[in-house]
Order: sequence, then structure tokens, then C-alpha cells
Amino acid sequence: MPNTESRSGENPAHGATRIAAIVPCYNEELTIRQVVEDLRASLPTATIYVYDNNSSDETSRVAAEAGAVVRLERRKGKGNVVRRAFADIDADVYLLIDGDDTYDASAAPEMVETLLAGPYDHILGCRKDDPASTAYRPGHAQGNRMFNSVVGRLFGERVTDMLSGYRVFSRRFVKSFPALSQGFEIETELTVHSMALRVPQCEIPVGFKERPEGSESKLNTVSDGLKISSLILRLTAHERPFAFHGSLALLFYVLAVVFGLPVIIEFFETGLVPRLPTFMLVAAFGTIGTLILAVGAVTSSVLKARREAMRLAYLKLPAPLVRR
Repeated sequence: MPNTESRSGENPAHGATRIAAIVPCYNEELTIRQVVEDLRASLPTATIYVYDNNSSDETSRVAAEAGAVVRLERRKGKGNVVRRAFADIDADVYLLIDGDDTYDASAAPEMVETLLAGPYDHILGCRKDDPASTAYRPGHAQGNRMFNSVVGRLFGERVTDMLSGYRVFSRRFVKSFPALSQGFEIETELTVHSMALRVPQCEIPVGFKERPEGSESKLNTVSDGLKISSLILRLTAHERPFAFHGSLALLFYVLAVVFGLPVIIEFFETGLVPRLPTFMLVAAFGTIGTLILAVGAVTSSVLKARREAMRLAYLKLPAPLVRR
């Protein structure tokens, strides 16, 4: 049977601060016991929640035997699990870690202490990887670096490991996070949300190792990469609407100039516009560009109002402080 849930999550090292460790799982029967035991050793009185995402193996049973609070989320996808957990769990500090035993759980106390001491709202566990014996799957390290660079440039804040599944959050971060993603792109959404809201945050290096023998990754390099790329594009349109729409408008203006310049030159030389279809196409490009620019201006105003509402929701909750 699952362990009785503690409402306090008290930890002697943190007074009465309630700490919730959230472990999303899908078919992690081979690794979940070790993850729960390591978390229990690192954060002795934190409440450990294992969210079973419709596993076909004995993940739930093993997690319960190890002392975790086991809950079921039937909608497939890590994003669905995180959304459910953030909505259901009431705590002061939330730790998110994968159930595949690839992250070093002993880093959890440092991450929690750093969040409280800051105080910060988001601590990102950046994976330390040995290039000589890398734990990354082929192409993942390069893809991660590319996404880090793109997101950093788009949103104006440096990030070292935006795809890390090892993080610590304050209550006010969690309760102001909309969690719209369904799958593994949830890490990207968490990163962009922290940048858009400009919360106080920092990074801490954490150990990273290969999965134990017999345990299989649920990631698909190509499909998950495409999903993350699509999410970054959508988030750019959502969080940087004027820059996004302005770039599209500029493209149409450039096309209008490229196609229209010969027509204009010919008009000044002859006083005629013999290529009427080209002229109409140029006019269409210019009109479309102007309309797109107008949409960008309107959505920028909407974004400002939405961010103000997000900020006010964030400010309704207190900063993460040790309760004594």
C-alpha cells in the first residue's frame, strides 16, 4: 500500500518548511526504488510523490513499497504529469526529478538550501557530463546546446541546461505556472516561463549518469526534438509577439522590394507598368506585411496585460522562506 501522505513535509534542516519531491514515472520498475531511497536519504522527511503515468509494469507497487506516495495520471506525457502534480500538491518547496535514476539525488539538499537562502524561485540542476563516458544519447548533447543558445538569444537570459529534468521551485513559481505542454517539452516551457516572469533563479551543477542496464529511455530524439522546436517557435510568437510578427512582416517587405524594384525602375524609365501581375503581387506582399505588423502590435498589448496578471498572481504568494 502507498505510504500515508504527510501534510507537513517537515524537515529538521528546514524547520517546518514543507518539501514535496515529485517523480514522474512511466515503466520505471527497475529504477524507481533507488530513486525513492536516495531522495529519502537526502531529504529525510520530505514527502515523495511518485506519479505513475499509466505504466504497464510494477512501477506503482515498487514505489509504494519504497515508501513513496503513489498517484496515477492516465493522460500520457510528462507535461500532463507535472500539471497534475503542481495542481494537487500543496508545499513550500517543490523538487522535480525523473524516475530513471540518472540524476544525483544527493544534490537535492544543496538545491533546496540555495532556493531558501536566496531566496530564489527556480533552481536548475545542470547536468555534469563526462565527455569520455557520456551519459547522453547520440545527438542529445548537441541538441541541448543548440536549444540553450536559441532560447537564450530569444528571451535574453543565459541558460546552461534548459532540458534538465532536475529542478527545485518555490510555491509562488509553481502556482503561477500554467503548464500547457503535454510531453517532454515541459522542461522548455518551465525555462521560458522563468525567463518571461523574470523570477530570481540560479543554476547548480548536478551529477548525471547512464540508466541502469535493462532500463530504456522513453525519449525519441527526432520526434521530441521536433516537438521542442515547435514549442520554442510557438512560445516565441506568444512571449515575443512583436519581434516574431515583425520578422515575418520584414520578410514580406523584402519580397515586395525584390519583386517591385524592377517594376519601379521600368516605370521611371518608360512611364508604363507593363507587368501588372507583378505589381499586384508586390502590393499584396506590402499589404500582408503591414497586416502582420499590426497583429504584432495588438498581441504585444495583450501580452503586456497578461504578464501583469501573471505578475500579480505571482506576488499574491510569499517568497520562499524557512518556517521556524
